[in-house]
Amino acid sequence: MSNQLFNLEGKNILLTGASKGMGLSMAKALANNGANLVISSRKIDQCIKAADEINESTGIQKAYGFACNASSKNELKDLVNFSLEKLGSINTLVCNAGVNSFFGSMSEIDDDSYDKTMDTNVKSNHWLINMVAPSMKESGGGSIMITSSIAAFNASETLGTYSISKLAVLGLVRNYAAELGPFNIRVNAICPGLVKTDFSKLLWENPDAEKATSQRMPLRRLGEADDFMGVAVFLASNESSFMTGQALTICGGASMWS
Repeated sequence: MSNQLFNLEGKNILLTGASKGMGLSMAKALANNGANLVISSRKIDQCIKAADEINESTGIQKAYGFACNASSKNELKDLVNFSLEKLGSINTLVCNAGVNSFFGSMSEIDDDSYDKTMDTNVKSNHWLINMVAPSMKESGGGSIMITSSIAAFNASETLGTYSISKLAVLGLVRNYAAELGPFNIRVNAICPGLVKTDFSKLLWENPDAEKATSQRMPLRRLGEADDFMGVAVFLASNESSFMTGQALTICGGASMWS
């Protein structure tokens, strides 16, 4: 039905970091609610596999795969051009690509690891927003969501640069929300807690560590990739049309009042 809540029919969505884990769960939910998608990550075989899985489940061509290194400006340009060619327009952008290139004290991080973390987690999103904004303006508006982290809210002795990059994402989100708001383009951040994906495997793969961490959380469990399906659909839909510049914290209660 055209008046169904969270109906995404006619929405054309570009996702980065979406061939597995949290990004893939969001892509599946968006397609199942009617959206057309371009799924990107660094490996083309994973992108194609993800797109094929979505197309098989929906029964029609809803998703396309395209390989892209988010830290490369030229590859991002190619990704946007491919998306416009396949979808016709981009009215929703999901920036989920991210890296953590170093685990340890900031006093020991090398320049290359620092630059890779900041470039991929912050600068690439800045580039991508500027690349897709013209299509959104032409369409009369749009929605942009960027994955940050609850790491943005605290200092860390082992994830310092990653935490700084995710705090910078919140600044990026709020500034673009102010700049793009007059064009009816909304920009919001998703801030996950610890989620059981390959990206965070070092933090939860040990059963004792997982149990100890989950017992400190009000919901007594770690996040799953599918926990982010609903928020992606909400932010892409017209039901979030009066929300911009916000950081939606989804962490099982690990971080409150942030």
